[in-house]
Amino acid sequence: MAEKITKANRFKSVIAWFEQNVPVAETELHYKTPYELIVAVILSAQCTDKRVNIITPPFFDRFPDVRSLSIAGEDEVFELIRSCSYPNNKTKHLIGMAKMLAGDFNGIVPSDIETLQKLPGVGRKTANVIASVAFDLPAMAVDTHVHRVSARIGLTFRAKNPLETERQLHRASLADSSWSVYLPGP
Repeated sequence: MAEKITKANRFKSVIAWFEQNVPVAETELHYKTPYELIVAVILSAQCTDKRVNIITPPFFDRFPDVRSLSIAGEDEVFELIRSCSYPNNKTKHLIGMAKMLAGDFNGIVPSDIETLQKLPGVGRKTANVIASVAFDLPAMAVDTHVHRVSARIGLTFRAKNPLETERQLHRASLADSSWSVYLPGP
């Protein structure tokens, strides 16, 4: 008789596969500081990492820090990012994010997921990426792809959106005490 594959066993086998095949998960975005990462992640929405890595070197030459971006004109930012998707919105988000960081956080990117989400252009997925990549915090960035694949391979059940998927994956991770993620509330 075949052994029943439980969600916990399925979860452990997926984790084992990643531990063996991708032991160090790294972003493909090029960055040196949390500021550079948050800019790159905002630019990466609906855009390839390859395109973002082409855009960011001249962008960071012109705006090397939060303060320089916080006083930038929209036309100047737009010209540097025009080849990515949704450059009008991203221009507004980048300048707004920089203004808030400069004004409310002394130019320092916060590591707290809830605080990060208050920044223009930063949703839950972006906040989780920044927390996990820039600050090495246990956070899980769930996008549409993770949401769909998790359901398809049976790690989640009837999750209606990425946040529900994140919560279900978090609960599954609790069975394996070798790792956990930050997840607020129910």
